[in-house]
Amino acid sequence: MTVAILGAGVMGEALLSGLIRAGRRAEDILVTERRADRGKQLVERYGVTFVSNADAAEQADTLAIVVKPQDMAGLLDEIADKVRPGQLVVSLAAGITTAFIESRLPSGVAVVRVMPNTPALVDEGMAAISPGAHCDEGHLHQAEDLLRATSRVVRVPEKQMDAVTAISGTGPAYVFYVVEAMIEAGVHLGLPRSTATEMVVQTLVGSAKLLRETGEHPTVLRERVTSPGGTTAAAVRLLEEGRVRADFLAAIEAARDRSRALASGTE
Repeated sequence: MTVAILGAGVMGEALLSGLIRAGRRAEDILVTERRADRGKQLVERYGVTFVSNADAAEQADTLAIVVKPQDMAGLLDEIADKVRPGQLVVSLAAGITTAFIESRLPSGVAVVRVMPNTPALVDEGMAAISPGAHCDEGHLHQAEDLLRATSRVVRVPEKQMDAVTAISGTGPAYVFYVVEAMIEAGVHLGLPRSTATEMVVQTLVGSAKLLRETGEHPTVLRERVTSPGGTTAAAVRLLEEGRVRADFLAAIEAARDRSRALASGTE
């Protein structure tokens, strides 16, 4: 089946390169991009076909729309008369509801909404998907197959998408923020920046792998590191006194509220 990626920016190229690595034939992939030089670059790099948005909508079986939320309405208007029932439209645009997309396309077109995240760039993404009004199990399987090239995939009701955006969509930024702070602390304590960076990054990678492979609750793993009266206990006590846990909750709620606001602006 032919896949068209409409909008080959950072996330669009991540999906494109993931599909190629997963074995999808380059001749079965179409890409669109505003800048012709960028399109030419993708053709040279991956061997895919660079086309217009209208041609992509007319030729492809599955349309993966990877544009900025503010560009979605214009793109849908551009392709509406080319899209047809039987095609699958997969939207990776944050805050754009399936109802918004369906209202601008012919009746009966299947739409799947996706919330990806940037670790998809290294094939370790997390993607949540929600079906639109005309989706069936086959459409969801198609969307999952598409996204598994770069990410783990879970299904959620669309009403939970704002929470997903706040947890996994925005989540890498929280992790990078903590990593930044730990590296700066290492430098402050006298470590060379390169040494502090290597130690913090590997600690993060190892801790994530420990969580995934053991299946243990994070509290259990944290308590194993926290000896009574030890260094970890002193550090955790200070974090609790500083209400870091409460601040994380408030920050994630703020991200969820912003996601709701963005969605309401398109409805």
